[in-house]
Amino acid sequence: MADQPLIILFVKALVRGQVKSRLSSALGEDDTLELYKNFCLDILDTLQQTGVPVMIGYYPPGSRNAVAGWLGPEQQYLPQEGRDVGERMENAFRQTFNRGFSRVVLIGSDIPDLPAPLINEALAALHMHDAVIGPARDGGYYLIGFRNDTFFPGVFSGIAWSTGTVFRSTMQSFGKAGQRVHELPLWQDVDTIEDLKDLAARGRRSTFNSSRTMSFLAVIKNTLFPSEVRDANIRL
Repeated sequence: MADQPLIILFVKALVRGQVKSRLSSALGEDDTLELYKNFCLDILDTLQQTGVPVMIGYYPPGSRNAVAGWLGPEQQYLPQEGRDVGERMENAFRQTFNRGFSRVVLIGSDIPDLPAPLINEALAALHMHDAVIGPARDGGYYLIGFRNDTFFPGVFSGIAWSTGTVFRSTMQSFGKAGQRVHELPLWQDVDTIEDLKDLAARGRRSTFNSSRTMSFLAVIKNTLFPSEVRDANIRL
């Protein structure tokens, strides 16, 4: 069978109050939705640099047309189906493996500055490892991937999602199953206003400075850095 890699990008529809709720309390719902839209567009640009097919996993399942309205009808789309994020990830892997893909990595949309070389590293690691995972600073993970013949759905069961124990519990499941796992470098996803400030600081020191996200952060800097703006000490 020919090697057919795939990247799945999990996104949410732009619904007020249902996207990045911890950011919306500080930024307001409209700016949060626009920020999240820029996150998704930036990470999609990065994924497309790899030359590997990308499939958009959208949530909720009935939102395909709405999501395609801002990510583009030319993309491949897959509904996220399941009672929690674990079931949704498991089902996404099952569906794409059933379609004949041989190596699949799945990432979230709250890591807009994740560089393409890390995605390439994840896909390459699956030639020699059963699975690959990227730990996030908040105790979760920003990427997980498998080969078709080593897919282990057990890592999606018995996990306290949205807690600081997700990565540790997942690695324990891998260990008990004897899976050979390649661990990617630690990365910071963006869930809180402090995470967003860290992203802005990182972005100014990297090629991410020219991204849509950084351009939008410059627009909302009065909200993001109120005291610094008053002191004229911040530049975006």
